[in-house]
Amino acid sequence: MSDKPRILDGIRVLDVGTFVFAPAVATVMSDFGAEIIKIEAPGMGDPYRYLSMVPPLPPSEHFYCWILTSRNKKSIAINLKSEQGKAVLLKMIAEADVFLTNFPPAVLERLELDYARVRQINDRLIYTHATGYGDFGDEVNKPGYDATAWWARSGLMDAIRSRGAEPGYPMPAMGDYASTMSLFGATMAALYDRERHGKGTRVTSSLMANGVWANGIAMQASLCGAPPFQRTTHAEMPNALVNMYRCRDDRWFVLAMVQEEKDWGDFTKAIDRPDLLADERFSDRSRRREHVAELIGILDEVFATQDFSYWRTRMSAHGVTFGEIARTEELAGDEQMKANDVFVELQGPGANGLLTVNSPFWIEGQEKVTPTMAPNVGQHTDEVLASFGYSEDEIQKLRKTGAVD
Repeated sequence: MSDKPRILDGIRVLDVGTFVFAPAVATVMSDFGAEIIKIEAPGMGDPYRYLSMVPPLPPSEHFYCWILTSRNKKSIAINLKSEQGKAVLLKMIAEADVFLTNFPPAVLERLELDYARVRQINDRLIYTHATGYGDFGDEVNKPGYDATAWWARSGLMDAIRSRGAEPGYPMPAMGDYASTMSLFGATMAALYDRERHGKGTRVTSSLMANGVWANGIAMQASLCGAPPFQRTTHAEMPNALVNMYRCRDDRWFVLAMVQEEKDWGDFTKAIDRPDLLADERFSDRSRRREHVAELIGILDEVFATQDFSYWRTRMSAHGVTFGEIARTEELAGDEQMKANDVFVELQGPGANGLLTVNSPFWIEGQEKVTPTMAPNVGQHTDEVLASFGYSEDEIQKLRKTGAVD
């Protein structure tokens, strides 16, 4: 293990949120050395702990949602409805570097944790606020999950389906984790600005805006007056070389030959069909578009003759751009992912060899923190309070009043 300081060593982050968008920013920061203090309500704590029990998520003996988003964090249970509990949080805010939240503005105002008040306590604080639908307009306090504000509202849910098919329901939190990276980048930029100018600021991002950004090309086309993208089926794709194909073993892959004039010859070699080069129907791009249905039919027959493993070897050898349509349950054994540390082993009591998903970027010379299991509710209350200057007697008094647990 390297003893070189990490980029975020000494940075204190208060995670005052729930579910994913905002708390996952803290998860990424923890990988690079930040101290993350998770604020939870006494008793059951953050309801996100138990999301894995909600259908249609698959059942497990592990609270896997919590494991992923709350690794490396310290949990302190504070009753923010009590004046003593609120005073504890305000004292922590005065000494923190980053305040992360995704509570609606109305809730933050009710708790007196809105930015206007918090900045009076600590003007060096980076106040990072994740929202569903933005900072303005009639929907600022509307609850927003990624399924609603990112996937549905952005147009993605309507667009990502074959013609005539029902809209596809998203995988859990896929928009949250994607949006997390933009909010992480903004928070880091604000920290950098603070280093230069000495003052903190407020950083915001919404699931709605991130969803539209993810749908950016189609959205820009619409803004430029282009007609809507046309839903289609595999057999009706307008480009046979940008399409999905099924192999003999019922495994599918995506062909993405966007530079087809350059790659067409190598592709015909990869599928052992050099005769297609001499076929007038497919002699150039315009002819391949004119006879697209015929070409799709030919390729369907070709790929159905062998298993995907065979075609993967052939296409890789000839430089064809493709991607296997992987199944989530297989990815832990993916050799390319193993080679790139996409998954990392959790450490500490209860880990028992469990893997978790690594944050998706690396910085040369920086060794990430070895991930530890997500905490129990209030597991670190005494430790955290002591680190903020509370004596043992003061901590016990706070417990007796119900301010902390």
